[in-house]
Amino acid sequence: MRDQLSWKVGGQQGEGIDSTGEIFAIAMNRLGYYLYGYRHFSSRIKGGHTNNKIRVSTNEVRSVSDDLDILIAFDQETIDLNSHELHDNGIIIADSKFKPEKADETGASLYVVPFTEIAADLGTSLMKNMVAIGATTGALGLDVNQFEEVVKEIFGRKGEKVVEKNMEAIRQGAAYFKKESGGQIENLKLNEADGRRRMFMIGNDAIALGALSAGVRFMPAYPITPASEIMEYLIKKLPDFGGTVIQTEDEIAAATMAIGSNYAGVRALTASAGPGLSLMMESIGLSGITETPLVIVDTQRGGPSTGLPTKQEQSDLMAVIYGTHGDIPKIVMAPSTVEEAFYDTIQAFNLAEEYQCPVILLSDLQLSLGKQTVEPLDYNKIEIRRGKLDLQQEIPARGDKSYFKRYEVTEDGISPRVIPGMVNGIHHVTGVEHDETGKPSESPSNRQSQMDKRLRKLSNLKFDTPVHKKAPHEEADLLIIGYVSTRGGIEEAIPRLENEGLKVNHAQIRLIHPFPSEELRPLVESARKVAIVEHNGTGQLANLVKMNVGHAEKIHHILKYNGNPFLPKEIHNKCKELF
Repeated sequence: MRDQLSWKVGGQQGEGIDSTGEIFAIAMNRLGYYLYGYRHFSSRIKGGHTNNKIRVSTNEVRSVSDDLDILIAFDQETIDLNSHELHDNGIIIADSKFKPEKADETGASLYVVPFTEIAADLGTSLMKNMVAIGATTGALGLDVNQFEEVVKEIFGRKGEKVVEKNMEAIRQGAAYFKKESGGQIENLKLNEADGRRRMFMIGNDAIALGALSAGVRFMPAYPITPASEIMEYLIKKLPDFGGTVIQTEDEIAAATMAIGSNYAGVRALTASAGPGLSLMMESIGLSGITETPLVIVDTQRGGPSTGLPTKQEQSDLMAVIYGTHGDIPKIVMAPSTVEEAFYDTIQAFNLAEEYQCPVILLSDLQLSLGKQTVEPLDYNKIEIRRGKLDLQQEIPARGDKSYFKRYEVTEDGISPRVIPGMVNGIHHVTGVEHDETGKPSESPSNRQSQMDKRLRKLSNLKFDTPVHKKAPHEEADLLIIGYVSTRGGIEEAIPRLENEGLKVNHAQIRLIHPFPSEELRPLVESARKVAIVEHNGTGQLANLVKMNVGHAEKIHHILKYNGNPFLPKEIHNKCKELF
């Protein structure tokens, strides 16, 4: 009996690979297992190799697994590309249609099942994925009836006959595998899960739900991988709350429409990836100088240009901080788990309104599209804070009949704010430098005053947990630093390093800008060596640490930029090489 296993299905994009993984994962989730799923897919609609790797465990998991127990193959390419992950006790279950051959270097066992033939005999070859799920249940010794609820949810709208055909495909797949193998594979048998119901969601869904919970009622956006699911989720949900989503002509329009909505008092966001973020840069500056709240989600992917649109990378870091021309206050947040993605999205809107500035929520493809088990969210934690926004129907009149001082110079750098139409709230809004009422001004003294006012906004920024710390050692041999999705792999690598005698601390940076130097400095100073784990080729996070904390001589790069996420063993091995 084992506490976890790793399962992968692969084939050509467009032949049901995603749905195969989804049905298997949902069923295991319903049984109470913890799951972590990661899809490898091509940047095209149909064709090209795709796979879905799902880790199933009786304990919480936040990372892809190092190896593979079961590989479901719909074509030979799947075996050729993925069999190196299989350990010697693993198995390949392949469709007989393509006459599968096992790679010489793998010690895994090959079982051939006629997925396509069984499905065709039942009425359509499209059900071959259900036959494959059946074969999986046979290997694991699962009750096929445990999949019936999921099948009904997915196919129920097509009628009872379709549901029964799909269930029969699962049954026949299980029966055929058991006949070929002589029964379930004993070394793959899982311990029973706790049976508790938990959510199973991607990071983008958590971000979208967080936006909805924060009171967002408008989303202008242009579809782009890997951010589109945020838009798709809100297309379905926002109308139920009196809101709407507009697909804009480009990301420039999306950002400016979000600014307009927030100026009018309606919380709005837009979401994109690196290429779209580049187009939004001038608008981010407009948000900064007009002091209009703006929340942007940037889901990082492989660049530059179109780059690797469906692959993992973390190379937008310097762009989100320094990409905008001129000096403006800006907040950049980086959640590292799906749960944090939900809560941090709510806080992004609160901070944008409290500090009247652009806030960028920085994700990456692995966090945004990786699907994992999530404990029930605590909706009692939701708090809506709107800062100095005055929502009175009428503001007291000024005796001199002057305009409202929307950009009043204040001690904390944050000016009073009103929405359009409020009596006595009239003021200019312009992207050029302006005085306290918004009137354009090129006066040197006014310029200095307004710049100083805007730049001191964030001097007293209140942010819960700017650095997630796990630092049991006063003096550590190694401090590992990461951000966004690297947390799961780091957390798995640390116990392995500790078991080998190293004292290891961990810091996951959640507030990227303003940089949390004071929180991070003691950890860096008390460590012999510092390893910074990130998905880019230039060590952008490491360079930020050097700029803001120092101790460059201690800092070592652990970089990966081939489009795939870090495996825990890769982080473990690279850290060992430092000693």
